[in-house]
Amino acid sequence: MKEKGSIIDIELLKILACPVCKADVKLKKNKLICVKCKEEYPIEDGIPIMLPKELRKQY
Repeated sequence: MKEKGSIIDIELLKILACPVCKADVKLKKNKLICVKCKEEYPIEDGIPIMLPKELRKQY
């Protein structure tokens, strides 16, 4: 269930982890940010793009 005004499902956010270091991620504006390594992951149409930076195309 999406929280009002949220761009991603809150239940999904609870189970997501950074693919680089496996730490939790936090939602900040329109991206997810790892709490440990600070890697940023964009969210496109409500879908988090959880690929390491070197594997992503430009967003």
